Amino acid sequence: MHAVAAAEVPLPPATGAWREGDPPGRRRWYAAEKPLPLEAGGELPGVRLAFETWGQLAPDRSNAVLVLHALTGDSHVSGPAGPGHPTPGWWDALVGPGRALDTDRWFVVAPNILGGCQGSTGPASRRPDRGRAWGGAFPFLTPRDQVAAEAGLADALGIDRWALVVGGSMGGMRAVEWAVSHPARTGALLLLATAAAASAEQIAWAHIQLRAIRTDPHWQGGDYHDTGRGPHAGLGLARRLAHVTYRSEPELQVRFGRLPQQTEDPWRGGRYQVASYLDHHAAKLVRRFDAASYVVLTEAMNAHDVGRARGGVRAALRRVTAPTLVAAVDSDRLYPPTQQAELAALIPGADRLRVVESPYGHDGFLIETEQVACFVRELVG
Repeated sequence: MHAVAAAEVPLPPATGAWREGDPPGRRRWYAAEKPLPLEAGGELPGVRLAFETWGQLAPDRSNAVLVLHALTGDSHVSGPAGPGHPTPGWWDALVGPGRALDTDRWFVVAPNILGGCQGSTGPASRRPDRGRAWGGAFPFLTPRDQVAAEAGLADALGIDRWALVVGGSMGGMRAVEWAVSHPARTGALLLLATAAAASAEQIAWAHIQLRAIRTDPHWQGGDYHDTGRGPHAGLGLARRLAHVTYRSEPELQVRFGRLPQQTEDPWRGGRYQVASYLDHHAAKLVRRFDAASYVVLTEAMNAHDVGRARGGVRAALRRVTAPTLVAAVDSDRLYPPTQQAELAALIPGADRLRVVESPYGHDGFLIETEQVACFVRELVG
């Protein structure tokens, strides 16, 4: 995989976020009627969630499935890239006719997370009272706030109970919050490569990424959206670091080893192949994401603790009434299987921990779709 030279693909002026006036693609929008009360205090006015749907909602509304994306995902779970959608569906192999989430049977709903940058209210959105981007004034969010916004979307769609809630990584954080906050609305639960609470090591990796963005001279306290220049270097550094944690050491060694990138000489300022690979992923993210959203969402992940104000993790997970399947990726070094083992042990409706066998590390839950499809069918047929 080769690095993309900056001269070949121009950088966005300040952000890769979807903004008003851009092609909507398959998105629809839910707009909250009232400001959203926030767990950290205060409220967020003008909340909108972008979302996409596949299939038809049954007359009795019993066939709705909620799919929750990870940190830099979006609502575009299935379908090709195109106007309004810079990348193909991130779980395309799972959603569609005849697939595990068969859209001839299920009504699949995927919202862009609150605080995100692909159509939902976030730092790149226009602030209702000022007419310019929220920027650094965007409030602190937690996964509970994000789930509260998603519950409003469910209400608007007339969905009292999801047949299945599924998510991996940050999506899994929200999925477990759904099951704890709204047990009667969660019919079944699939948790992939996630945790009951963010660990010290996960917060540590996140802290370095946040520092990379905030020390970029173009960060400007988060108020860069209308300046024509964003903190692309900082966001790129954050992505490079994150991507190393998303993959496994054996995979990187097998794929790249110590090989130089094409004709480049690492002893004379050139790159190794693995460095080019990281540069490539940094360049891709900068063109489709927003640095301030990355900060807001990373801080929300750090805040994840399903046991907060509920008597601890054990007491909180006892609230879950849904049949539950928890799966770990055996090579995941960011969300190690011990975290999923805890969820499987403490959720009453879960049984043994399932394992995704993959050389790809944390990203295995996105890549090993055949194994994930088996888990979906085990839960909901």
